[in-house]
Amino acid sequence: MAAAPWLFLTFWSSGFVAAKIGLRGAEPLTFLALRFALVTLVMAGIAGLRRSPWPRTRAELVPVVVTGLLMQAVYFGCTYLAFAAGVGAGALALIVGLQPLLTAVVAGPFLGERVRPIQWLGLVLGLVGVALVLEDKLALGASTATGVIWSFLGLFAITGGTLYQKRFAGAFDLWSGGAVQFAVATLVVAPVAAASETMRIAWSWPFASALAYLVLMNSIVAITLLTIMIRRGEASRVTSLFFLVPPGAAFVAWLVLAERLSLVQLAGMAVATGGVGLVMRRASTVK
Repeated sequence: MAAAPWLFLTFWSSGFVAAKIGLRGAEPLTFLALRFALVTLVMAGIAGLRRSPWPRTRAELVPVVVTGLLMQAVYFGCTYLAFAAGVGAGALALIVGLQPLLTAVVAGPFLGERVRPIQWLGLVLGLVGVALVLEDKLALGASTATGVIWSFLGLFAITGGTLYQKRFAGAFDLWSGGAVQFAVATLVVAPVAAASETMRIAWSWPFASALAYLVLMNSIVAITLLTIMIRRGEASRVTSLFFLVPPGAAFVAWLVLAERLSLVQLAGMAVATGGVGLVMRRASTVK
């Protein structure tokens, strides 16, 4: 458990880079549908071995399905399309890394929690940080601008899914519920991929390694670590680690993919991370 937070940070941050590598061998929705299908099989197998209870009633099933649609199909679909449109792994990680901040702000009117002026200041700082990191990216043409739009749509999807799950979805079994979520995501993404892409896959060792990493380490191990840490009272440490995901992903992208990492981008990451930390620290204090 002492190593769990750092293992989680490593697997989650590097997942952005693994996805970028995997997209060299397949179109985005094709790659995502394959990933979802494999995760579904693994999680369903684990649920069967553990004899996990499956959601049976409409009241149990609907929240799991809606959460899966938002947090798996829409969120990952948008982020993979952002990759395909030219957004770098570090920039994408920074945009979707604003999710804790946006959740804290939206939670005010949605969940009846008070949003304080200092939290709005944190939101502004976060957006300024994003602008600094994306300044050179937006100058690359319409393709990258489209990718930034996809990135923010992914941010809104995971934020909406988080708020929906908090308000409407009670506790469900990690393995059977996860299998249902990924199965629903597969059924949504696969037909869209078949209709809009060639669905050709260029198999190679880098592609297979990236796919295996995303299925096992990112989709299963990282989520399991997250759940265990929360259940054992490590929620505050996990929240603080999320602040390190964007710079962590940018560092791995610089190390593995040779993506540019300028002083302006580093400053933008620091500003955005500070904004998220300001909002979340204040939110936890208010609670």
